[in-house]
Amino acid sequence: MARGSVSQPDSPVTIRHPERNSVVLDRNNDANEKRESRSESSSATLLEMETVHEPRKLDYLDLEKQVGDGPRPNAKLRYTRARLTLWMTVNTVATVAIVFTNKTIFDDPAFRQSQVAFATFHLFITALTLYILSRPYISLFVPNPMRLRLMLPLATTMCLNVIFQNLSLTYSSITFYQIARILFTPMVALINYLFYQKSIPRNAAYTLLPMCLGVFIISYYEPKSTAHPEAEKTSMLSVFLALTSVLIGSIYTVWISSYQRKFDLNGFQLLYNQAPIGGVMLMVLIPWTDRLAVVREVPVNKWLMILLSGSLAALINLSQFFIIAGAGAVSSTVVGHVKTCAIVALGWLISRRPVTDRSAFGVILAIASIIM
Repeated sequence: MARGSVSQPDSPVTIRHPERNSVVLDRNNDANEKRESRSESSSATLLEMETVHEPRKLDYLDLEKQVGDGPRPNAKLRYTRARLTLWMTVNTVATVAIVFTNKTIFDDPAFRQSQVAFATFHLFITALTLYILSRPYISLFVPNPMRLRLMLPLATTMCLNVIFQNLSLTYSSITFYQIARILFTPMVALINYLFYQKSIPRNAAYTLLPMCLGVFIISYYEPKSTAHPEAEKTSMLSVFLALTSVLIGSIYTVWISSYQRKFDLNGFQLLYNQAPIGGVMLMVLIPWTDRLAVVREVPVNKWLMILLSGSLAALINLSQFFIIAGAGAVSSTVVGHVKTCAIVALGWLISRRPVTDRSAFGVILAIASIIM
């Protein structure tokens, strides 16, 4: 019996002394209560952990079942899509409007020979817009300053690109000006292939052939078109300026891509560096290249159109940022196609050319090629 009592010291049945028996029973009860309290506290902790995460599921289910109690979980997504659609609309309207606004400004003889000054104005407006967008209270992008000598080649090309675009718009019809810009895609592909050994898929190359053919047809028939005596004519000078603008713009586009990869800059950081440099470079050239209009002789509505042109340029830069950030480069390209079609259609209507004009086939062929 002694061995049994030693072998089971915790059992209250084997203990013979009543006083010790009561003490052991009390200790066992206390131990059991502590174990129960620990298990209850651990289970309570687990319940609390579950209840922390549970309301999210309940809220989601409640929102799915009770439509009238609040917005659904995809309300934010719908808001984002609505905001993106708004910026796409703003970008399209602003781009179409700035082409026709600038065309109206350049049709005035007082501003026809002020191409450099007008480009300077736009570059400074762009620089000011980007400066405001980079401030901490807006902070749409973080500036990354670059050395002047590194930016000079790109800034020079940018200035030439802007000037020749304005010259092409000045001496061409709006339809031909916009259709000629379609050649940017095959020209950039050609430059990348010749100088950077970058090729494009064969199917994509096939779509460039009708694009080039359509522009060639327009370039051939536009200067010869006499279907409507009041329609705006496109001369061989217009063709030369348009093709030169495409060549310079394509080089500028390729260099932009190269600078972004080399210096790890996004589009706005790169434009933030080069726009002020380009504005200063062009401002120095104004006394030798432009014949500025006399301020008193220019009507007020022309000055208002110039301010409108600068505001539209700022809207284009701002909306382009949100489109690329929210939808990517593919959607930005789709928006570009929509703008091209809209500008060509409106330009054709304003030029009052008949649909039977022979250059209409070139327009249809070029537009169809960019949609393919």
